[in-house]
Amino acid sequence: MKNGDRKKMMESTTMYETENDLPKADRVELISLINQRLADVIDLKTQIKQAHWNVKGPHFIGLHELFDDIAEDVEKYADMIAERAVQLGGIALGTVRVSAGRSVLDEYPLDIADGSAHVEAVARALSTFGREARMTIDEANALDDADTADMFTEISRAIDKWLWFVEAHTQASR
Repeated sequence: MKNGDRKKMMESTTMYETENDLPKADRVELISLINQRLADVIDLKTQIKQAHWNVKGPHFIGLHELFDDIAEDVEKYADMIAERAVQLGGIALGTVRVSAGRSVLDEYPLDIADGSAHVEAVARALSTFGREARMTIDEANALDDADTADMFTEISRAIDKWLWFVEAHTQASR
């Protein structure tokens, strides 16, 4: 997200009173950051569901079920992320329209069917989101928010596990 876009999102964020002891200015910045990751994770979930619905080929059932398991977990991460924004006194900006406009993930290729092509596309999406989650850990730590950093540590660890599961489908041939 461009700095101007982040600033615009921060300026439009409604804040509710809370006894949370993080400084309000830091919470505003954290909520903006968290809402960016919320947009990304919602996009990630829909991309994985796209793969789940459309995968074809000799490994169909295994990939179909794997992608569904990943999507279920990613949905839980979306809920955790959204709730953190609200815990800090903000509003979770989690509609599909907001997510589509803000996600940093590459567009998912809609014209693929082969299992290996979906494996590559899902791996790329997981990798991108994992990188962004790790950057969020650093940014949350810089704002002295250990709880948000810890949440994204948990999420990034889980994303790395799913990335491993997905990439295992291509690594044996190397």
